Amino acid sequence: MAIAGLSLGYLLFTLLHFAQFVLAVTVCALYGIDLDRARKGNVHADGRWVYAEVVGGLSALTSILYCIPSILRFALVWAWNLVLFILWIALFGVFGKMYINEDAKGNGDIQRMRNAVWVVLTSALLWLVGVLAHFIYWWGHRERRSRFTSRARV
Repeated sequence: MAIAGLSLGYLLFTLLHFAQFVLAVTVCALYGIDLDRARKGNVHADGRWVYAEVVGGLSALTSILYCIPSILRFALVWAWNLVLFILWIALFGVFGKMYINEDAKGNGDIQRMRNAVWVVLTSALLWLVGVLAHFIYWWGHRERRSRFTSRARV
């Protein structure tokens, strides 16, 4: 099935990558507020917040690159998604431990960080969906001909 000349699979992958991009940019914005505050206060940036920005930036760049149709055929796409999933889960672990049980008591910054933890978890789950979907796509579209003559089906 094709819509406007694009396959349904490509459209679903594009929708997934768009959602991953939106969440990555959201995480960059949520954690960037504290980094900007630290910069303005002439305080060194905390490595955990820098890690959050790096993971968000890598994810945003990756999701933009994945919107190029020919990139999805590479065998290592699912492996890179697995790396990003692990980075997101580590980010959830770091900030989840800090903020999930924290009581905001009217503090908007703590409430923002508690909300950011759930955005991180949602993004991690989307990357897990991406790992599974890209692996299934790659498995179904891998080369199945003999190596030397390319005539025999393997």
